[in-house]
Formats: sequence, structure tokens, C-alpha cells
Amino acid sequence: MITRGSGVFLNVSSLPSKFAIGGFGQECREWIDKLASMKMKWWQILPLCPVGYGNSPYSSMSAFAINPYYIDLPSLKGQGLLTEEELKAAQYPGTPYAVDYDWVRENKEKWVRRAFYRFTEREKLDEFSKKESSWLDDYSAFMASKKLNQGAAFWQWDRKPSKKEQDYYRFEQYLAHTQWAEVKTYANAHGISLFGDMPIYVLHDSADFWGNQELFLTDKEGIPNKVAGVPPDYFSAEGQLWGNPLYHWKAMEREGFEWWMRRIEKNLKLYDAVRIDHFRGLYQYWAVPKGAKSAKEGHWEDGPGMKLIEKIRECFDSPNIIAEDLGEYSEGLAQFLGDAGFPGMRVMQFGFSGHENMHTPHRYSENVVAYTGTHDNDTLLGWLWATPMEEKMRMLHYCRYFGDNWGEGGPRSEVIRAVITTLWQSSALLAFLPVQDMCGYGTDTRMNIPGKPDHNWEFRITHEALSQIDTEFFAQLNETYARG
Repeated sequence: MITRGSGVFLNVSSLPSKFAIGGFGQECREWIDKLASMKMKWWQILPLCPVGYGNSPYSSMSAFAINPYYIDLPSLKGQGLLTEEELKAAQYPGTPYAVDYDWVRENKEKWVRRAFYRFTEREKLDEFSKKESSWLDDYSAFMASKKLNQGAAFWQWDRKPSKKEQDYYRFEQYLAHTQWAEVKTYANAHGISLFGDMPIYVLHDSADFWGNQELFLTDKEGIPNKVAGVPPDYFSAEGQLWGNPLYHWKAMEREGFEWWMRRIEKNLKLYDAVRIDHFRGLYQYWAVPKGAKSAKEGHWEDGPGMKLIEKIRECFDSPNIIAEDLGEYSEGLAQFLGDAGFPGMRVMQFGFSGHENMHTPHRYSENVVAYTGTHDNDTLLGWLWATPMEEKMRMLHYCRYFGDNWGEGGPRSEVIRAVITTLWQSSALLAFLPVQDMCGYGTDTRMNIPGKPDHNWEFRITHEALSQIDTEFFAQLNETYARG
């Protein structure tokens, strides 16, 4: 059961490290210690699954795998699988302020493969492979085939991989799952719960589609005849054409939603609570015809609705699920969300564009998770600079900030503190902020701009920046408003 608390959004990729991207090593433990010292209860991250197009964790080749980029190389040295010289050679020579995905892709696997060739505890790998076989068999075959066919999409493959190559991808997942389990154990032992995220869709070119095509809407040739997206909203005036294949919900219902139950079970083991992204898509989803140039050409179709929710409740006792319910509400959607009963989301940045706004903090119920902003929003400071004066002043007055320095950032920014304090005072079950807002950072540190095809998901924070966060301020804030 989730009780009143607070937390910080900081993705694993954004943690400081010497290897071009954050990982499951000492950087996680140091961050958990920092959270505990601030009397936070939660650490929220993006989906752990492998990133896909544009390095997005919401476009993955697997709904079950963990991103191998997060494998901690120093831990492999500790196991005798890498040498000190190799660990030094694996270090990234570039900037500490952004993830270099191209460099990681070109270099990380080389060292993990070297560890694979030296790995001798075969019984542990076999035990893991057997336990995770329901998804790992397809995933390892898919990834090995993709590697052998020079990264081509599965419908272009003409070569089959060896068992040894498939074993490598099993080994990758064994390492990633083992290391993440150790992080979770450490976090829970220090009073920190892990808040994860589950994308609603998978890629067309994914192990899930490849191995379960009967569960997706396709034409006779097995090609998706409709794809996912969203209509125009406050994130994008043109809507978003995601392009993911859509689920064949009737086929899924016939098999008792078994694939979805396995997926939810997996996520509830990885995390202490999980947000289901685009939760409204379970009620109605935006279907865009194959070949359409714009999401505007789509239309709403009915999802499984309460049939899926009832199955979840049948299989899991009081699951800690959060419904990402951002977007326009219809009467039917509101009824579905109420019947589902999972906590929804509120974003403070959306709360000042007009009156009667559900995102204004005094309107929050105790069954919501509230944010200063999400990974899809600008930072607070960036938002203040970009927002029209009337809306900005409405927020500032609401937060009882009457100073002249509303544009001043930094870890001790008075205006940022006023906004955060107002959110923490609310009735929301959980209050979250991204680490960028703790630091008072501007737009240049934004995590994602929806609809922008490149240079998203790259933000990284440094050890120096983390050390400048005012631990005492946040500890006192959590204690004052009963969130600690």
C-alpha cells in the first residue's frame, strides 16, 4: 500500500558515471543515499526496457528485457570478468553532461562480450534462462538474428544465428536483471521505493511482435494495418504519430490476457510501483490508418476497458499501479478511470492556463500522484521563462511568490522553492519533481520534447551538481508536510 510521500525523477541513464551513460553500479547507491538523506521515499525512473528509435525507452524491441546499456562494468571487474586495464579502456573521454548513445552502442557490448567469454557459472545462467523463458527465448533469438543480419528489420532476415550468439543475449539479460535486483534490494533497505514506468506499446520490429503476431492487428501479410498515436493535445498541436502496432484485444481476451498478465507481473517485480503509460489507451486508443502522414487522420477505437482491469485485480492483490491519465477527458473515460480506481496523475505546470483546472494543487485528491513537471515537460525554470505573463503571474501569486527574481535559477532559487513547497502542501498521495528542478536548471536540460525526433533522453547530471542540491531544505520540507 502506498502512503503519503514524495520522490524525485532521475533516470538511470542520467546518473554520473565514467562510461557515457549511468548504470546499475555505485552511482545508483550514492543516489539512493542522497534520497534517504532528503527524507524522500521514492525514486522514479523511465522504463528500464532497451531503447529504440531516437533512443526512446517508449519505443523498445522488448516489453520484458532490461536495457543492457545499464550493465555496470566495474561490477564485472569485481567478478573477475574484466581487468583493471580493460575497465580503464572502457571509460568515455567525452562530456559528462549528456548521454552519448552512439558511443555506448559502439563500445559497451565489446566489454560485456569479453565478460561473457570468461563467464563460467553456467548453472546460474541456465537457471535464469529457464525462469525467464516465456519471453527470453524469443528475445535472445530475435536479438541474435538482428545482429547476424546487420540490424535489419525481422521481415528482411535471411540468416539464422547460432545458439552461442543467443546465449550471449541471455547473458546480457542475466547481468542486467541481477544487477538491478541488487539495486532494488539496496534501495528498499534504505527506505527508498522504486517507481517504474511501463510503455503501453511495443515496436513493430520487436521480439514481442515477432513472437506473438497473432496478438496484434495486421493484414494478411502480417503488416500492421493501423498504428498507434494520439490526437492533437497540449503536448503537440499536430498530435503524435507513434507508429507502434496496435493490439488485437479480442485475441488477447480469448487467451485470458495472458501476455499482459505476464508483463504486469514482471513490472511489479522490477519496481515497488509502476505507472502504465497512456493508460487511457486501455479504454479507447487512437488508431491511425497505415500510410497516414499525420496523426490527425486517426480515430478512436474501443480498448478492453474494465475486462482487463478486472483480470489484473484477479491476478494481483492490491497492485501498486498508477494510471498515466493525462489528456482530454470524456465522460466515458472519466467513468473508466474512476472504476479502475488506480491513482491518476496531475502536473502543476498545466494548472494555471485558466480557472476550474484539475491540475491546480488545491483541487488534488488523495488518489493522485502530482508533479512539478514530467519528463515530457520543460523544467520549472524553463517553463517560467517561456510562459505568457498572465499565466506565469497566476502561478507565482498562487505560490505566494511576490519577488522580482522569478527568472532566477540555481539550487537555492526562491521562486522554484515556492512552487515546490506549494506542491508538497497539496493533498496528493505522492509529490514528485525532476532532479532538474531541484537544481533550478533551465530548458537546456529538458529530458524530452514530444514530437522532436532527435537529441532527446540525453540529459546527465554530474557529481558536483548533485552535491549542490540543498539536502536540508528537502528533508525539512518532507518532514513539515508529512511526506518523509
